[in-house]
Amino acid sequence: MIIVTGGAGFIGSNFVLDWLAKHDEPVLTLDKLTYAGNLDNLRSLEGDARHTFVHGDIGDRELVARLLAEHRPRVIINFAAESHVDRSILGPGEFIQTNVVGTFNLLEAVRAYWSGLPDAERGAFRFLHVSTDEVYGSLEAGDAPFAETHQYQPNSPYSASKAASDHLVRAYLHTYGVPVLTTNCSNNYGPYHFPEKLIPLIILNALNGKPLPIYGDGLNIRDWLYVGDHCAAIRRVVEAGVVGETYNVGGWNEKTNIDVVRAICGILDELKPRADGRPYAEQITFVKDRPGHDRRYAIDARKLERELGWRPAETFDTGIRKTVQWYLDHPEWIANVTSGAYREWVTQQYG
Repeated sequence: MIIVTGGAGFIGSNFVLDWLAKHDEPVLTLDKLTYAGNLDNLRSLEGDARHTFVHGDIGDRELVARLLAEHRPRVIINFAAESHVDRSILGPGEFIQTNVVGTFNLLEAVRAYWSGLPDAERGAFRFLHVSTDEVYGSLEAGDAPFAETHQYQPNSPYSASKAASDHLVRAYLHTYGVPVLTTNCSNNYGPYHFPEKLIPLIILNALNGKPLPIYGDGLNIRDWLYVGDHCAAIRRVVEAGVVGETYNVGGWNEKTNIDVVRAICGILDELKPRADGRPYAEQITFVKDRPGHDRRYAIDARKLERELGWRPAETFDTGIRKTVQWYLDHPEWIANVTSGAYREWVTQQYG
């Protein structure tokens, strides 16, 4: 048995689906089901005896302790987090509560569980904490990509809260001996991505004839990682990662935001042309930049390649085409997640 926290969210649900497509080992998914947690993501697992869903919070130490005692997992993978920079600027408190206090409570429950395991089980147990490249701060154009040894320099409430959770995870290894692993990934994209983030937002707005909002000059750079590649990397770290180590996971795909948007528009022009025959790129609109907007992220994933043999299978061109096609093929999922609350947030954020 493995436990996946935040397993109804974007990356977590992709991981659960991928895991059960490749393993028969059961999964318990724990998710609070906030706005970005969506049981529709796991609908294909209904009736699958290998999967158990529990609605709950990683910050509920009693609940987590009970689940650990009942199910005795050999691995816990922690995806649970508030993860959107824009929302952290508008309301940082929830990010501190989930990413810092929630991770602390989860670690406390895990420490108590792990300490009581028989020697063999205690030695085999792993806690994998999924984090972000944003903890490292921002890069200039000529700077080397982020390596695992890069100094932490978070610039938003979101990245600061994730940096704090990373430090807590490290402390529980060095203070208590809890066998932890940490991964820091670049920007993910792919199926089931909640449409507040750039790529799904652009796809949905384009299809609905709405403006395609781009912050500032559109030249902010991100390293894009297809979510299926991220899932494969995490499976590999669970399998062979060295306790206490951090592994950066990147796609080797640095792109400016404007280039990403233009690529999506080009694919939509091909796969689902506008009724008037005009290019989707005509809908691009530049909006006021957000506060403290990091200029560039780039991940050096050579350690993961060198030590564990992982490399991404998708290029940006192949991954983004799969992603656009997935959204075209799943209108019901889109309709279910774009609720009134989501529309109100988009109006507040982009005007």
